[in-house]
Amino acid sequence: MVHTETLDIQTHGNCHIIDITGEVEQAICTSELTYGTVTVFHVGSTGAITTIEYEPGLVNHDINAAFEKIAPQNGRYEHEETWHDDNGHSHVRASMLGPSLVVPFCDQKLTLGTWQQIVLVDFDTRSRNRKVICQIIGE
Repeated sequence: MVHTETLDIQTHGNCHIIDITGEVEQAICTSELTYGTVTVFHVGSTGAITTIEYEPGLVNHDINAAFEKIAPQNGRYEHEETWHDDNGHSHVRASMLGPSLVVPFCDQKLTLGTWQQIVLVDFDTRSRNRKVICQIIGE
């Protein structure tokens, strides 16, 4: 059986990291499936989905600092030359993490580690209303 839920999440941009683990678990419960996998997919090219330990050092500093070294906000991006905007770094950063994640679940519980949460990372330069699709497959 396949069940699909859409999450609407308001973000602030600029490497805003949001723990969406609870919303994904709720989507699994709504599906009434007991065992299977959930694919968590961000719709858009300047946001990404991954897992982290959702703690202040990572959320408020370390991840943004790492991406600033890899794809600096003030770097030169052909994307910005083409579209006359300011988010070339956002596209590069999002493409490095990727738009989706697949997580197994058993007894309607995600099989995440103790310190592992599912997060949406918004790399864009402004606030957005993000859509995240949870497609749940199982029995």
